[in-house]
Formats: sequence, C-alpha cells, structure tokens
Amino acid sequence: MTTAPTPRDLFERLHRAIGTVVQGQDATIRLLLAGFIGAGHVLLDDVPGTGKTTLAKALARAIQARFTRIQFTPDLLPSDILGVAIFNQKSAEFEFHQGPVFTDILLADEINRAAPRTQSALLESMAEGQVSVEGERRRLSDLFFVIATQNPVEFRGTYPLPEAQMDRFAIQLRLGYLDVDAECAMLAAQADEHPLDRLEPCLTVDELRALRQASRAVRVSDEVRRYLVELVAATRSAPGVRLGASPRASVALLRTAQALALADGTPCVLPGHIQQLAIPVLAHRLILDQQAVLGGGDARQVVSGILTRLPVPG
Repeated sequence: MTTAPTPRDLFERLHRAIGTVVQGQDATIRLLLAGFIGAGHVLLDDVPGTGKTTLAKALARAIQARFTRIQFTPDLLPSDILGVAIFNQKSAEFEFHQGPVFTDILLADEINRAAPRTQSALLESMAEGQVSVEGERRRLSDLFFVIATQNPVEFRGTYPLPEAQMDRFAIQLRLGYLDVDAECAMLAAQADEHPLDRLEPCLTVDELRALRQASRAVRVSDEVRRYLVELVAATRSAPGVRLGASPRASVALLRTAQALALADGTPCVLPGHIQQLAIPVLAHRLILDQQAVLGGGDARQVVSGILTRLPVPG
C-alpha cells in the first residue's frame, strides 16, 4: 500500500524539480515557494541574466499551470493587461476579450518600464484576485500568482513602483551571481538543451491547492504572533524610517512563515521562520527619510538591526 505524500514531501518535490533548472539558488527557490504557497506575490529585483524569467517558467511548468508573460514597455496600456470589450457587429453586443492577467502564473517582466497608469492596472488583481473592466468585476484564477522582475541598476526609461504596489508584493528576492562551481555546472547542464525543456510536471493543481490549505492550518502560537507583530511595528518607529511596514506586511509575514514551517515539517511556526523571512518580506516596504538615504542607509540593515535588538520568545 502506497503512503500518500505529506505536504513536506510535495514541497520538496517541487523544490527539487525547479532546482534542476535553476541551479545554485536553493535558498531563493525556497523563499519563492513560500510566497507562492502562502498566496502572496513575488518581486525579483536583480540585474539581467541571473535567471529571473527562467525561474518563473520553471515554477509554472513544474505544476502544469497556465503561464503568461507580459513584457512591460512604456507604450503598454492597462487594456493590454486586463483585456478589452470589443463590439461584435453580428450580435450587436460588446464582447469582453480577456487579457493576459487571466492566468495562473503571470510573469510581469521589467515591470518598472511601464508607465504608472499601466503598473496600477495590476493593483486590484494582486490584492483581490479580480479585475474591474467596463463596470463589471471578473474573478481571476484561485491560483493567481504574480512574479514581477525589475533591473535595479537601470534607470533610463523606467518608472519606480509606487509604495502601494510595492506593498502588494509579499516578498522581494535577489538571485545574485552564481559561484564558479555552480556556474560551471549550469553550463554543463545546458550543453545539449536547456534543462527547462526536460522539466516534467511534478505536482498537480489539486496538490498545490492542498498545499495552500495545509499551509493555512499550520499553528501559530500567541507568543510567536506577538513577536511577529512587534517586529513589524518596530519598523514604523525605527530611526531613519519615514514609512514603516503596513498591517498587510504582517499578514504576508505570517502566511509565508506558515509555508516555511510546512516545508520544514514543523507543526507550528517558529521564531526562526520569522527571522528568515523578515528582510525579504519587510525591507522593500520601508521608505527611509532623506537624511538616512544621504547617509547611505539601507532598509535591509534597518530590519536586520531590529531583529538583533528584539527579544526572541523562548
């Protein structure tokens, strides 16, 4: 008799599958999956050529999900994302043609190249899983997940994401460059064909839904919940911070911590899970004041300092 896989088994299976394509990025894949299973959205902020697009494609292929990529450009319009109503002369009625947002996994490539009006078209879909077009609300997939990318060193022809949109991303990740051994292994793996072409689905959509449900069921003690809230609240009064993390950040930190606990096979969220996620979940939401910026301040350092000072529950 075959034993049904545990949620931890499913998480590890998905992690290994993606790791065959995106090598040397185990920690990043783990956090990406925490965001995905925690029903958040992820911003990949890194220089070109580090595997951001490949990572998104590998995730979609590994679960046999619908995948759509939008290349954001300055001339992209909101209707190019959401869809548009077109008049049908035969029926004498307007028919709605769905945009690429009607998918399971959406890759918003170089999101900061689109104008603010177009960027904001994603706000409702990311926050509420729906879009409002022509006065009518339309639901998106229950798996809807946005992976957005942006290049942090390119400023020409870009528009910084507004604070409200940054707050919609549960996690901000950076892949970084591989070490020499990992880059050699990557070249060897692509000698004949790209590993993405060989990747077979390893999870069904129903198994993924079960993972998300199991994640929500992971227990969070009162002590750990208070530790999480005190951590987020401390960002609002930290020196040099003009705008701290919002209550939405608390929810994101809780959901992703539950997903990590599920991946580790622990029955409850531990303070260590909160600590692992604090910087990628909170730092991108902070806005430093001008004096801190001129002094070389960094939001990641602010969160790291809070983690050092805040008492950890026993």
